[in-house]
Amino acid sequence: MLIFSAQSLVFIAVPKTGTTAIEMALRPKADILFLKRRKHITAQRFHNRFAPFLSKEFGLELERFAVIREPLEQIRSWYRYRAREARQGSEFSTEGVSFDEFVRQVISDDPPPHAAIGSQMGMLANGRDALMVHHLFAHETPPRLLGFLESRFGEPITLKPKNVSPLIEAELEPATLVRLKQARAAEFELYARVRDADGYLKHQLS
Repeated sequence: MLIFSAQSLVFIAVPKTGTTAIEMALRPKADILFLKRRKHITAQRFHNRFAPFLSKEFGLELERFAVIREPLEQIRSWYRYRAREARQGSEFSTEGVSFDEFVRQVISDDPPPHAAIGSQMGMLANGRDALMVHHLFAHETPPRLLGFLESRFGEPITLKPKNVSPLIEAELEPATLVRLKQARAAEFELYARVRDADGYLKHQLS
């Protein structure tokens, strides 16, 4: 999570949506940074705990922005990330696990450590699936995010690819895809709303 007081913005970093590239580009401009294990603070937690404090103590009313990725591709990115050679032999490695099996584990009631990846809705919404960010961008349409950032920061912003996962086979059975879409219907629906909005969904919090 990055906080920018002059721009009245806070970046909610959803895993596997290009967050490291955004962080590296914007870090020098941030007033407050939460990195490493505190990097991925949810929008709901920010709303409940950080926003009231920043408003009361510093008069900051911050708009939240985040990126969402096509749900299957976000899970596929997790799978490839955890297949990296550096993680082989650890409980988080997907070595020896097919992508189809990985997806079924992700949506199971008790996923093993390597499949306990959370969800994009868990980062972006509250427990009733209500969106908790003001500006949501599709990972697949970076010009919309760049245009927004450049307008708010008043200067060109360049995003350089970071933490690119290895390209490995990651196929999915049609029946598993059906199960995934049922299990994460709200996430697929939210992503569709963003894509239907040409990659940028502006949302008014109630």
